Amino acid sequence: MLSCSKQAFFNKYVSLNNDKWAINQPVNFDVEVTDTITPASIFITVRNTNLYPYSNLYLIVNSYFNHTISQIDTLEYEMADPSGRWLGSGFAEVKENKLVFKTNTNFPKKGAYRFSISHANRANGSLKGDEFLIGLTDVGMRIEYKK
Repeated sequence: MLSCSKQAFFNKYVSLNNDKWAINQPVNFDVEVTDTITPASIFITVRNTNLYPYSNLYLIVNSYFNHTISQIDTLEYEMADPSGRWLGSGFAEVKENKLVFKTNTNFPKKGAYRFSISHANRANGSLKGDEFLIGLTDVGMRIEYKK
């Protein structure tokens, strides 16, 4: 029986100041891609505390190739189950979530990629997004190649 293992090609976190994320301050990840043949999975990793006020997380990801925007994705992730229990791993106050962004994808070209991630959460009934999203400690990105 053959099995596929996954090797992290890129794994980086950015810590958020005072455990809050300003709506006008995207978190950026710069990746130099040299392998366009091996399929990759891309994950957004988020660490949250009990102060996080929502059961879901809305993100906007702008993907750039060689400084030109190539794709914009609007994403929604569940952060808590219906009973309000936090999803993710961790035993203390901080929970870590590995959120699927793309699976079994190939980078189309070798070169410099940038993933710019912003939150898009807002309170019910509000048209304006939360100026600061509290209860998040870190935002990260992990890229795994199938080997």
